[in-house]
Amino acid sequence: MSDWAESNLCDETRMSIVDFHTHVAPPWAQDCREQLVREDSCFAALYANPRAKLATLEDLISSMDEAGVTASVALNLGWTSHEMCARTNDYLLEGAARWPGRILPFVAVQPAHPDAAARELERCAAGGARGIGELRPDIQGFSLADADALRPMVEIAAAHGIPVLTHVSEPVGHVYPGKGTVTPEQPYRFALAFPEATLVCAHWGGGLPFYSLMPEVKRTLAHVYFDSAASHYLYGNNVFRVVADLVGADHVLLGSDFPLIRQRRAIEEVRRAGLAAPATDAILGGNASRVLARGERDNVGE
Repeated sequence: MSDWAESNLCDETRMSIVDFHTHVAPPWAQDCREQLVREDSCFAALYANPRAKLATLEDLISSMDEAGVTASVALNLGWTSHEMCARTNDYLLEGAARWPGRILPFVAVQPAHPDAAARELERCAAGGARGIGELRPDIQGFSLADADALRPMVEIAAAHGIPVLTHVSEPVGHVYPGKGTVTPEQPYRFALAFPEATLVCAHWGGGLPFYSLMPEVKRTLAHVYFDSAASHYLYGNNVFRVVADLVGADHVLLGSDFPLIRQRRAIEEVRRAGLAAPATDAILGGNASRVLARGERDNVGE
């Protein structure tokens, strides 16, 4: 453990900061980057541009130490092949064992192949997975609105108390690499179909919180959370106050989208949002601890 981690994690008075949206890739992904761009459409959407950053777990730990982040959710990609899901899941699970409590692995599955996805999710849950994600329905070839196809995956996730994190994008606004076509209606349909599941919508849910002004939508979103990944590329900084007013600050999670965004910058954006101290602390870490707590209890009890 680094000097920063050892000195600060032992300080019980220090507020925990949890980054709920980071991406890492095994070192070999950089070595065969061009091949992966040709073979996998999700990887290509994000990393075809050679300037797009790829980060390893070591890079993430260094960033966390620099920014004062206690723990990070390390998300996998929405790989189109089951084989790539499994291979990269191993990297994340090994990282969680190497940096216990600091790396929180969210694993990839391919719901278009439900039997294989169910087996992989059971394997990873037994190996310490803390969640599923980042799902990319439009690239992986399924819909969040297809409850029948997703039910086996969701039942396993609910049984283990682990959340499902999905990419969501805005139906309006500028186009950017990896934006995709998963707009707010899909996660809303998922939330309606699976009230027992904890759903995390990346990138402010593509604007889904704004529909919570409709009472029936707000009720449906009671088990849905929204991360702030890549926020400053999408919205003005008042989005934190607006969404906190609409769905509650207790439903907002800090997300940097590292390495796209520096973790320190993402934290500073929350602190500049003008929220009361309890709401700021909840977004920076308290909410994440609560969302992840059930799965942690279940794993301890197994």
